[in-house]
Amino acid sequence: MMKPLIGVLAACIGLAVPAALAAAGLFSATRQVIAIVAGDLFVGEAEGNVSGAGTLAIRSQSDPNLTCIGQFTSSAELGGSGQIQCSDGAFATFQFQRLSMFSGYGTGSFSRGSMSFVYGLTVEEAAPYLKLPDGKKLMLEGAGLALVNL
Repeated sequence: MMKPLIGVLAACIGLAVPAALAAAGLFSATRQVIAIVAGDLFVGEAEGNVSGAGTLAIRSQSDPNLTCIGQFTSSAELGGSGQIQCSDGAFATFQFQRLSMFSGYGTGSFSRGSMSFVYGLTVEEAAPYLKLPDGKKLMLEGAGLALVNL
């Protein structure tokens, strides 16, 4: 009588633990996003889940009231794609390629212009993938990032 009860209890724990770990965010990763949207610098975060789905939130560095949120899906073989909507009504679709499990780069078509972005990369690593406005460079300034004149 005791062995079947222990088996049922172990099975219940086995089913409950993965669900609890997933709910706790242990099967997801959050990385910094750096984006150039129509010549404006946006920074934020993307959170990807083991399923390949994820969310992102970015904020304009020149107008902190301008925020954008979106969703994406990805796979190691095909890269990913998604959509993003901003607080001013602007909308974009984007595509990206993984450089590793936790980093990558992409481009998009925004209703206000083109977009290039990276995730999971340092400022130095991001340089080859971002389309910066002419005469500008990306630099760490204080606690954040800024587009500064060359």
